[in-house]
Amino acid sequence: MTVLIVGADKLGNLPQELEKHGCQEVIHWDCRKPTARKKEIPKKVDMVVVFHDFIGHDMMNSIKEKAKKLRLPLVFSKRSISDIRKNLIRIVNG
Repeated sequence: MTVLIVGADKLGNLPQELEKHGCQEVIHWDCRKPTARKKEIPKKVDMVVVFHDFIGHDMMNSIKEKAKKLRLPLVFSKRSISDIRKNLIRIVNG
């Protein structure tokens, strides 16, 4: 599974946590540049994780719309292991 992470400057140990849930590849967009809203989600992405405490409303709405068009699972989370774990378990277990 390939996961797109949107937001935050550094991921720390989050890629290792995602590996525990079946993720083989992580793509990270920090969204610092205003042009980030124009990026398209790569076709190989299976799930999108948005760190809502690190991006603005415009970017959040843009990612939400793009993920919905591609019918991708979308996880909104804080940038913390406990919050990402809770949200991933919810998505993975249905």
